Amino acid sequence: MLSEEIKNKYQLVVGLEVHAQLLTASKMFAADSTEFGNLPNTLISVITLGHPGTLPKVNKKAIEYAVKMGLACHCEITRTNIFSRKNYFYPDLPKGYQITQDKGPICVGGKVPIRLADGSTREIQLNRIHLEEDAGKSIHLDGEPDTLVDFNRAGTPLIEIVTEPNIYTSEEAYAFLTEIKKLVKYLDICDGNMEEGSLRCDANVSVMLKGAKELGKKVEVKNMNSFRNVVRAIEHEFERMVGMLEEGKEIISETRTFDANTGTTSGMRTKEELNDYRYFPEPDLSPVVISEEWLQSIQSAMPTLPRDLYKKFTEEYGLPDYDASFLTESKELALWFDELCRETSLYKAASNWMMGPIKSYLNETATHIYDFTINPKRLAELLALIEEGKVSSSIASQKIFPELIKTPKVSPFEIAQKLNLIQESDETSLKPIIEEVLKENGQKVAEYKSGKKGLTGFFMGQVMRKSNGKADPKVATKLLTELLNN
Repeated sequence: MLSEEIKNKYQLVVGLEVHAQLLTASKMFAADSTEFGNLPNTLISVITLGHPGTLPKVNKKAIEYAVKMGLACHCEITRTNIFSRKNYFYPDLPKGYQITQDKGPICVGGKVPIRLADGSTREIQLNRIHLEEDAGKSIHLDGEPDTLVDFNRAGTPLIEIVTEPNIYTSEEAYAFLTEIKKLVKYLDICDGNMEEGSLRCDANVSVMLKGAKELGKKVEVKNMNSFRNVVRAIEHEFERMVGMLEEGKEIISETRTFDANTGTTSGMRTKEELNDYRYFPEPDLSPVVISEEWLQSIQSAMPTLPRDLYKKFTEEYGLPDYDASFLTESKELALWFDELCRETSLYKAASNWMMGPIKSYLNETATHIYDFTINPKRLAELLALIEEGKVSSSIASQKIFPELIKTPKVSPFEIAQKLNLIQESDETSLKPIIEEVLKENGQKVAEYKSGKKGLTGFFMGQVMRKSNGKADPKVATKLLTELLNN
């Protein structure tokens, strides 16, 4: 382990390359299905396999999805798009080349704002977002001497989001990936599932002395199947490279693979010489022109983005950063909450319910918010009951809420009446109960009068028990204090 003093001499520099599989029904240049989880080599065709005489055709929906991501990331949209062949041999690349974009990516430049744990914000600059087709998948089974190849994934449309080398901590890398995942899910262009490979990330890592003008030699790290593992890989590489420099060793520009079990990386191949992919324009595809009308129609169909909802929740609804961040994690949850806030002005109480009873119920029952039986209007009615003092928060969450889930067409007030849960706030009804509690606990009253003011909680507990939880806490506390001090 390196000392903090040594590590503080160096600056970490990271650039990320994020591949997102697009949620199109068919592949980038063929009509084969992109469905996940089918038997190997069942979603293929002569076009996917690149048989002689076959012709690819561009998937229009994939173009639309790429433009959506570009607009969300403030990119410049390229109007005339040309595809190229990237030539290289790999067992799971059926055609012997990959159709991609070389010199002219569909989205140029751009930025992605991120929010860090301390509340600070940064904008991560993008270099480009380009379209390409995915390769197949090589499968290495334990104990088997052969490598098997599944071409089902080959030809699936991808966007590759490439940042500039302007990520300086592993926390920033994590925040960026989290934001990208949110964006693709809000846009409904990718499910963001790293475990299934629909969102994949490679990290280009280098280190340099603080204050230096020139970037150090970079190492590309692959094979990271979670955001947490991206963080672990970056932190490991930083320590490894700083250790080498401190020992006077030279950093080798190479591709390394990450081992999640050990948290370490190992070399795969050197990158000292650039690969010659012999890019040339794909001769079987005409340029794809994005007209002003098409661009405008895509732009007009853009959904509200997480950063816009975050701003609305904090500025218009006055929610704290934590609440707004939690609520915008999921598009569906954010939109449900936004609808709730059109039914009530009790924004903070609404947020507390979303983060408390509703979140707990959805987690415990593995229910999606879309399938939640209570609609926002009914929950707003329940919040109003609490605000008006007709029921307590605990009674609402423990007794009314479960009943409301079972009978969502019945109003919360009707449920409260049926279960005899309406709070007693009439002083003339509460006074005898409080007097009885004080009479039964004369010793405690004496202790209170001698200075043990903390006993108020004890008395209130007894009052709530005797009233079967129906005593209005505000009114009861006021009366109790008056009687104790009398």
